[in-house]
Amino acid sequence: MAILKAENLTKVYGHGSTAVKALDHVNLSVEPQEFVAIMGPSGSGKSTLLHLLGGLDTPTEGRVLLDGVDLSKLSDKELTVLRRNKIGFVFQFFNLIPVLTVLENVALPLVLNGSPQGEAIERAKVWLKRMELADRMHRRPSELSGGEQQRVALARALVTEPAVILADEPTGNLDSRRAEEMMGWLRRAVDEWGRTVVMVTHDPRMAAYADRIIFMKDGTIVDDTKLGAGRSAADLLEKMEALVAEH
Repeated sequence: MAILKAENLTKVYGHGSTAVKALDHVNLSVEPQEFVAIMGPSGSGKSTLLHLLGGLDTPTEGRVLLDGVDLSKLSDKELTVLRRNKIGFVFQFFNLIPVLTVLENVALPLVLNGSPQGEAIERAKVWLKRMELADRMHRRPSELSGGEQQRVALARALVTEPAVILADEPTGNLDSRRAEEMMGWLRRAVDEWGRTVVMVTHDPRMAAYADRIIFMKDGTIVDDTKLGAGRSAADLLEKMEALVAEH
């Protein structure tokens, strides 16, 4: 059974002559422990799709099912609780709270969920150790490198042990070496820790870490490809350019 489904997902911004259709009847199914990369040119709808999948925005038409639950049927409070328990978010600019320590940042989702402070801290320590950040846990985010901050953000996303990690350009603010390291951690989240990852990226080198690549243009999915052995970033870039030209 799919862990995440989009059915006829449509998003329109504005009204009348100024209306813009960001997504146009998109259908997508993601299996448990699958790593899916969403690619496409700027304005193709990939970030809009990710936000709708995570319940950060509401569709104009269609619905999102997360582990069989229709997000459109939930109240704001129920949706907030579901996001905290079932979804981990990783963004391009880390979104860490600067006045909190690394440990406090990672523990925060558990505290917000009602976990006792001590229990939240201990679980946060476990994930920081897994992410090889035990020696950074009492520092502020500003004292860390970009790559370390993004690892903290991933630890924070994983600490509630969600079913799905949604990552929006998670390497967009990193240099090439740290970007490759980050992709290794996302790959481990799937292979070792049993998570499902859906990632938006513009970089074919990063997309090559995924099991499957969704290509988007003008709010629609124009190609859905499972990656086989030996598929290079150059192959992906060539395919994306061809799809953009064709459509």
